[in-house]
Amino acid sequence: MARLHIPLLAVDGGGTKCLAILMDSKGRLLGQGRAGSCNYQGVGREAAVRELREGVQAAISDWAQQCGIQDQPLELDIEYAVMGIAGLDTAYDRSIIQELVQLALQPLPVQIRQLVIENDGFAALTGATGGQPGILAIAGTGSIIFGINEDGTTARAGGWGHRVGDEGSGYWIGKQAIIAALRAYDGRGEVTELGRLIVAYLGLGDEEELFNWTYGPDYAVERVGELSRLVSQAASSGDQTAKHILTRAADELFRGIRAVVERLTMQHKPFRLILQGGVLQNDSLVRQLLIHKCEQWAPYARSDQAQGEPIHGVTTMGLSLLRSTARKEAKD
Repeated sequence: MARLHIPLLAVDGGGTKCLAILMDSKGRLLGQGRAGSCNYQGVGREAAVRELREGVQAAISDWAQQCGIQDQPLELDIEYAVMGIAGLDTAYDRSIIQELVQLALQPLPVQIRQLVIENDGFAALTGATGGQPGILAIAGTGSIIFGINEDGTTARAGGWGHRVGDEGSGYWIGKQAIIAALRAYDGRGEVTELGRLIVAYLGLGDEEELFNWTYGPDYAVERVGELSRLVSQAASSGDQTAKHILTRAADELFRGIRAVVERLTMQHKPFRLILQGGVLQNDSLVRQLLIHKCEQWAPYARSDQAQGEPIHGVTTMGLSLLRSTARKEAKD
């Protein structure tokens, strides 16, 4: 059996996909693989293990095929495995995810010297800012805010999930739309087009069927998140209730950004403001309101585009660790 050295295995284990990359010490791509979400909170522990394993195995297979050794028995000696994994929010999560990662890697032909596991959002932050001072606000189906200052100190706000958080997210906007539709149906709220749009989108008959749907088996976080597009549509047509929901979404996201900026003492310092996720990339009203609020409060904030995808943040971390190890070995 051939035993081969690979400097870096990098994994972006986000909420929608698992991307695994093998690299040499100079950052050159050796192989890559892709699988589904490995967020155990979203897909369950068994599926998380399976998808992570499939992603890493696909990267190994891709590399072996490029080298023409796909039919040979292999064992890879990997110096660093650096992973950004969704769902790593608490010390309890870390213990669970470390166990799941070990289970995923156990059957694979790999020996890993150093394993580093971080929250996928911090990896995305590093990728987006290039390690420079900045705020990354993500509002897709869920929402979370990450930040890093000039000292490399990081902070986060939000990301507590749809049951108790995710304010300003697609799910939160969709949920507020359902609430507004039912209030209008009762006569307790302003007249709005949201009820008609939501009922039609879900293929229901009326608001009473909408109520039954919210407590039925077809209710899903992702499905509610899709309703945020209807809110944007209604707001563009002048629906005041829809505009109010989107304004509140921007307010909630700003609160998260303000909390992180204050903890990192960056209000009066230059930093990049990077907005990602479907809500902030597709809804111009929420995006414009949020940028305006941030720039008024933090005058040196600058709205900018991300420098790289989340996997870029993971590889940046891994290559930095490799360089640090090489320098230490050179001194010794």
